[in-house]
Order: sequence, then structure tokens, then C-alpha cells
Amino acid sequence: MEYRLQTPLTKTDAAKLRAGDTVLLSGTVYTARDAAHKRLCALADAGEALPVDVRGAVIYYAGPTPARPGEVIGSVGPTTSGRMDAYAPALLRMDLAGMIGKGARSEAVVAAMRESGAVYFAAIGGAGALIASCVERAELICWPELGSEAVRRLTVRELPLIVAIDSTGADLYKTGPAAYRKAAQG
Repeated sequence: MEYRLQTPLTKTDAAKLRAGDTVLLSGTVYTARDAAHKRLCALADAGEALPVDVRGAVIYYAGPTPARPGEVIGSVGPTTSGRMDAYAPALLRMDLAGMIGKGARSEAVVAAMRESGAVYFAAIGGAGALIASCVERAELICWPELGSEAVRRLTVRELPLIVAIDSTGADLYKTGPAAYRKAAQG
């Protein structure tokens, strides 16, 4: 199925998605990579407020390149999601609704997704320039000293994604290869 969704994502939005579905996502998405995740979790552990409200939010594991003159943002392709696996369960417990990246996730992350009803979207690696064309606005939120890894708020329009792991834990990274082999054999 193909869905058009708007952030913030609701539990109802997430519950209807299945691994393999395609989504055109619009609204607010936050960029954050491992350095920012470490800081977010340290703030949460200290009982301090986070610089972004993660409830219903979607975090995109990306470090955009600088924008060229007249552009909103530079290339903004996904990074390997496994680098955020140590931090994702804590954010999911705070009602993070979705994550965007590339690559498989740990069992701990998948379990936390099932518990919280969150989804994991895959973006196409190597398509950072195409993805940038979906970004209508980019705003630095915090930690500019992290450079491309600083937290940014992006306003996106019809960002093309694939549901890689749904809220039930169905995982395209596990089921996809077997389905491909079966189809290829005729």
C-alpha cells in the first residue's frame, strides 16, 4: 500500500502501516545522528527537558551538507541506523513515533518499537540530492558545534520512504531477501 502521512504521527497512523508499504511523508522531521542522540539521552537521564518534543515526532538519521546559495539544504541522505541503536529505545519510551535511516535495527530497538507502536522508515541511500528536493525549510535547533550532526528541524513535503519495520515488529530486512529469492525462482 502507499500512504500519504503528515507529522506528528499518531498511533493510528503507525498501526496501519506494514513492512513494505510506501509512504510520502510531509510535515516536520528532525535530523539527528549519534552525537546528538547521545546528548538527547544524557539530558533525559539527567531529568532535563529536551530541545525538541519527541512525542509523535520522526527523527531522520542524517547529517545534511551545507546548502548552496539559494538552496534550502544540501544533500541529506540517510546514515546507517545501527549507530543510533544504543539510544533509540530511550527515545521510543518518550513516544518517538518514527525513525528514518538505512539498514537493519537491533532486536532491542524492534522490541521497543513494538512496545511503543513506532515505525522505522528506510530512505534510499545515495539519493541525498533527491531527498533534499523534498525539504521546504531547514532550521538549526541546537548544538551547532556538531556541524552536520546538529539537530535540525526540516519541513518536508512528500518525502518518499519505505516502511522497513512496522509497529508489530515485521521487518523487511528479514522477510525481503527470502521473498525476493522466491520470486526470482519463479
